[in-house]
Amino acid sequence: VQLVESGGGLVQAGGSLRLSCAYSGSTDQINTMNWYRQAPGKKRELVAGFSSAGGTIEYGASVKGRFAISRDNAKNTMYLQMNSLKPQDTAVYYCQAAALISTGQIVDYWGQGTQVTVSS
Repeated sequence: VQLVESGGGLVQAGGSLRLSCAYSGSTDQINTMNWYRQAPGKKRELVAGFSSAGGTIEYGASVKGRFAISRDNAKNTMYLQMNSLKPQDTAVYYCQAAALISTGQIVDYWGQGTQVTVSS
């Protein structure tokens, strides 16, 4: 599974951005997909994600009500719409997928990340 993020950039506080994650390869093995972020000096944290088979959506407490995750399987793309951005949303955002491979193992795949910077 290959993941490629895009859509990051510099935005003023209160603005919006939409991140995209294009996925390819053995996409039929994908079990869950998530957005994570990591700010300088901080641990990587879950921003939003789909549970197994996309049945449930989960958001991190700090983004609930401002961010929205979506997925277009026809385009093999996952999105993160980010509204009302705050300086504390500044981080590198990563797309992550967990795939169930033929051996029965769960393997995590990560994109290269896209930088989001929110100025005050």
